[in-house]
Amino acid sequence: MGNLRGWEWVILLVLVLLLFGARRLPDLARSVGRSMKIFKSEVKDVRTDDTPQTPDDGARPDDGATSTSDASTPPGDGEPREP
Repeated sequence: MGNLRGWEWVILLVLVLLLFGARRLPDLARSVGRSMKIFKSEVKDVRTDDTPQTPDDGARPDDGATSTSDASTPPGDGEPREP
């Protein structure tokens, strides 16, 4: 049933033309196109919602370990103090 041949398409198009008229066909096609665009964007949103989120900058979540960067250590830490 899914495979339509040439004459079947012609008959289907003639029936649509008779039912809706030539004036309403462009509006009908435009509304179908908009509906398909909305449907595709919603399907895409659902697919992205199902995927697990990863950090954008590639950093790993903080697991409680201390960082060894210079910016996180307090100034003077590890340096001898002057009297």
